[in-house]
Amino acid sequence: MLLDRKLEERVFKLLMQLSTIVVMGGLLSIVIVVFVKGAPALTVQMITQTSNGGYYLGKEGGILNAIVGSLDLAGGATAIAIVISIPAALYLNEYASRSRFAAFTRSSLDLLWSVPSIIYGVFGFILMVYLGLGTSLLAGIIALTFLELPIMIRAMDEVLRTVPQMLKEASYSLGATKLETAVHTVIRQALPGLMMAILLAFGRAMGDAASVLFTAGYTDSLPISLFEPVASLPLAVFFQLGSPFPEVQQRAYASGFILLALILSISVGSRLLTKRFGRFTIK
Repeated sequence: MLLDRKLEERVFKLLMQLSTIVVMGGLLSIVIVVFVKGAPALTVQMITQTSNGGYYLGKEGGILNAIVGSLDLAGGATAIAIVISIPAALYLNEYASRSRFAAFTRSSLDLLWSVPSIIYGVFGFILMVYLGLGTSLLAGIIALTFLELPIMIRAMDEVLRTVPQMLKEASYSLGATKLETAVHTVIRQALPGLMMAILLAFGRAMGDAASVLFTAGYTDSLPISLFEPVASLPLAVFFQLGSPFPEVQQRAYASGFILLALILSISVGSRLLTKRFGRFTIK
């Protein structure tokens, strides 16, 4: 019996190690392939200049407009999503945690999380037409906000559920109201996890192309208004990869590597922030 348990433990340990190797191997393979294919096109000019009419024909220029546009789109959508997600997650945990409404809401958010991003793009396009908006930075932000909300709310919800009940009861015993406990105790304790949820949603918005395909449009200029079209890195990769010119396709891999580097930087930054803010929580 003891031998069987030891064998079972070794088998599952081996499976976990293999799973880790597969995941890490897949990530490294993607990074290496994209970098090798795009390295010859990676120049300072590429990230410091905007594209022009001839850029997609192999002439000079860069993707600064797409880099700035992606940051504006993801940053604007994340800011709006934070304003909505934190109150929603707090309500689900502190005011309606065991109600049928909370269970239904969580199930609905899980369903929305799995909806393909192209659906959010189509919905954003319909809403854009209804509101009389053209393809613009604002329309792209709205579409990405809908994409981020299920991710951010559910992630925050799960984080808030890990806050010890004893900590809340200690706050109540000192005379704090439920709202004061939620704002000053629960959020402070869950701050590292909340930061992770925010950066997770931000990274998803940075890398999404389908949601902004019909809403944000594309332009060779830097974004200067909420009501004008804006470029984005995922669409820049898509348009360049579809070019018949080999040098432009090479730039597509370079653009993909830049996008990958930004998202990986966000992931590393989230880990550092989690570690930093984790010092102020109760273990």
